[in-house]
Amino acid sequence: MSKTLIGALLVTSMLVVDCSGAYAASSATDQGGTVVIVFKDGHRQSIPASTITAMEFKSAAGVVTPISIPALTVPGKGVFAGKWLVGQGSDTSNTFYITLEESGVARKSIGESHGTWVYVNGEAQVSWDDGWHDAIRKVGDKYEKFAYGPGKSFTGDPDNVTAARNTSPKPI
Repeated sequence: MSKTLIGALLVTSMLVVDCSGAYAASSATDQGGTVVIVFKDGHRQSIPASTITAMEFKSAAGVVTPISIPALTVPGKGVFAGKWLVGQGSDTSNTFYITLEESGVARKSIGESHGTWVYVNGEAQVSWDDGWHDAIRKVGDKYEKFAYGPGKSFTGDPDNVTAARNTSPKPI
């Protein structure tokens, strides 16, 4: 293995470890961390980690080494802003809307209509004024709404899980 390829793999490993650490330490307002590239002249470029799916390194000999980064492909906060069509309880024919505003305000078309939402670990967590709370999560290539009754946590067993679809996505 050439020294250039070993160097590229070492840099890639450091970036992946750094990105995963940034993702794990992200706050509720963060979008999953960033990758910062520092150029030889000292200037920096920051790229949201959630937008990166692979990196390629080209050696001096022109050999391209692609590196896939599936762990960084979590949805960013921006994908959750909008009006979501979600199921109501175990009856999949009943639906309602949850609107998540960029400001953190949440509204729904049934019951107690006001709430707030935050972005945590790649999902939207909504707390309603009536004590219920919902999480909208990406599961595979689709989204689902997990509903939790008063007193339950977002990590516990949900009262129900239904499909969720953003009908008016507005990336932040």
